[in-house]
Amino acid sequence: MDDRGIRVLPEVEAWSRRRTSSSDGWPVGALLDAKGAATVSVVLPARNEQETVGEIVTAIRTGLMEAVPLVDELVVIDSRSTDDTAARASAAGAKVFAQDEILPGLEPLEGKGEALWKSLAVTSGDVLVFVDADLREFRSSFVTGLLGPLLADPAVVYVKGCYDRPLQDVPMAGGRVTELVARPLLNLHWPRLAGFVQPLAGEYAGRRSALERVPFVTGYGVEFGLLVDLLELAGLDALAQVDLGSRVHSHQSTEALGGMAAQIMHTAWARLARQGIVLPGYEPAATLAQFRREAARHEPVVRDVTVPERPPMISLR
Repeated sequence: MDDRGIRVLPEVEAWSRRRTSSSDGWPVGALLDAKGAATVSVVLPARNEQETVGEIVTAIRTGLMEAVPLVDELVVIDSRSTDDTAARASAAGAKVFAQDEILPGLEPLEGKGEALWKSLAVTSGDVLVFVDADLREFRSSFVTGLLGPLLADPAVVYVKGCYDRPLQDVPMAGGRVTELVARPLLNLHWPRLAGFVQPLAGEYAGRRSALERVPFVTGYGVEFGLLVDLLELAGLDALAQVDLGSRVHSHQSTEALGGMAAQIMHTAWARLARQGIVLPGYEPAATLAQFRREAARHEPVVRDVTVPERPPMISLR
């Protein structure tokens, strides 16, 4: 509710009370008791993240594999890095796979979503936790918090992280694409998802049985697409979110954010068409024109912002 008394859907309010928790509420001991025979894989998609990936891998390995047997598998998918990302991840104790060497019979595609989708083919965990590799001030509670609802309640199939995102020391100033693009789209077309604080969060977890049954957009729309598709697959009550505190990471230029926003809008359009919400027979433009100052002129820079999709992984088997 805001200061004018406007409310989200009652279903969303009830869901938020029931399915929102804090990472502090999921201690490791309780998770070990709840884990039982389930196996857990943690996946870091990484591209040129040599400055941060080793520290994240070390924290997970020492805190959640060696100190306690919570995580069974720790994997880094190297997405065509040109720096020492792969070497540092391997030295820190992760299994490292080159993105293009996974399922080599398929034409390689570009993007974070491609790395996430291919991770399903090289991991074995019943539950997968995805963590971005550019995080600073990483805490193992990012992993334990996301695992909590999944290990404690078999009805939950997907958990999103939420957090504060400071930008240049300004609280809650990060997440510009979320606030300007993703949140308006969700509230407009999928209002049952309006309770997610960070719908584009790069930290989330899910059951393999659900993740293998939905498509993965290969580009920046992957988080948006997964949220919408898993709502359709499993229903709102099967989704949850966990407050992870604060997230500190590198930030993109405004130009790069424009490309991300366009891909998210294409991802939304594909789902609107698939669900019969928009009229058939019309396709949005495939390009985005932006401008850069070159000497005394603004020169257009045009990029393709269409986003291919990989099919549900289970369809390959």
